[in-house]
Amino acid sequence: MDNTSENFADLFGQQEKTTLRHFTPGERITASIIDIAGDHVFLDVGGKSEGVLDANELKNEHGEITAQPGDKLKVYFLSGGGSELRFTCRVGSGAGAAHLEEAWQSGIPVEGLVKAEIKGGFEITLGGNVRAFCPASQMSLRRIDDLAATFLETRMMFRITRFESNGRNIVVSARVLQEEEREQQKEELKKTLCEGDTVTGVISSLRDFGAFVDLGGADGLIPISEVSWDRVDDITQYFQVGETVQVVVNSIDWDRERIALSYKRTQEDPWEKAATSFAEGSVHQGKVSHLAQFGAFVTLAPGVDGLIHISKLGAGDGRRITHPSQVVETGQTVEVIIESVQIAERRISLVPSDYVSPEQEEDKERQDYQKYIAEKKSSSNEEVGTLGALLKKKMAERQS
Repeated sequence: MDNTSENFADLFGQQEKTTLRHFTPGERITASIIDIAGDHVFLDVGGKSEGVLDANELKNEHGEITAQPGDKLKVYFLSGGGSELRFTCRVGSGAGAAHLEEAWQSGIPVEGLVKAEIKGGFEITLGGNVRAFCPASQMSLRRIDDLAATFLETRMMFRITRFESNGRNIVVSARVLQEEEREQQKEELKKTLCEGDTVTGVISSLRDFGAFVDLGGADGLIPISEVSWDRVDDITQYFQVGETVQVVVNSIDWDRERIALSYKRTQEDPWEKAATSFAEGSVHQGKVSHLAQFGAFVTLAPGVDGLIHISKLGAGDGRRITHPSQVVETGQTVEVIIESVQIAERRISLVPSDYVSPEQEEDKERQDYQKYIAEKKSSSNEEVGTLGALLKKKMAERQS
């Protein structure tokens, strides 16, 4: 009987623990909407606890509630009194200085209007008529060339980082919120992103060496060599900042915070058809793409270049050269013969269509020599025959 009582007491204690959940002001959680009634939104905040949110926070500019039961929200705990737990998504435009101080103490985001550009940053209007200051460096997580053109007269979310003199000196930051959100996105990305995945991102910045792509929580880099199967000299011909692109994840190193991406792998590899398109011995026209000390590269098709080695250049007119520029120039159209194709190594060796190899030169010299000997022998026979006929004629004349 005593054991039964003890077991019941344990079960009751466990049940009580599951029904009670304690929150600290400013704590951020994910809650599900249970019901919407009038000006109140009722939330499932875990366990058997229920929270309340002001429905005005979920209304759009037309006064329509943009959420419905079952939706999940990121909310902040404000306070609890009796059985009511009050939550907010943010401190809105109707907040006064007292609510703003509460938001500062709790770390709850506040909504503000970027009113004017001033020395060192921007004037932000909070709660309808409360002025605050946001340093220019705290307006955005990313570098923006023209902050005023981007943010003036826009509403943004801020965190109050300083609250002094009863609200007469308020400093806010949008960047800290963006950093926190990005860190949460990064943790989610770590769970889902894998090498070989094809994902969608937004071009965040362009550099000479490649393009950075925002994957939602972390940036990846498309090196310039992974932009196209063709040679890329100007990356701005392929991308613009803010453009949405699909990329393939080449590698991930979370310790070094490096994600290597490829844009060209989302396109057809031109080398897959190179073996049939450029058979050995076939003749093609191509354009000289660039010159190196050891030879000239010729573009046969987009993404497929072949090499004319320097030893094969100038052979048509018997010249020996020290640099390809003595024979060809970048952009010049040339006719070439496919000498060899190595698909695995992505190499095609070319020779000019008028190229004569040393072996061919030897054969030609041998043929010329043989022709010369044959012609000389024929000429000698003709001379001998003519002299015999002349002697025979002289003998006949003497006998007569």
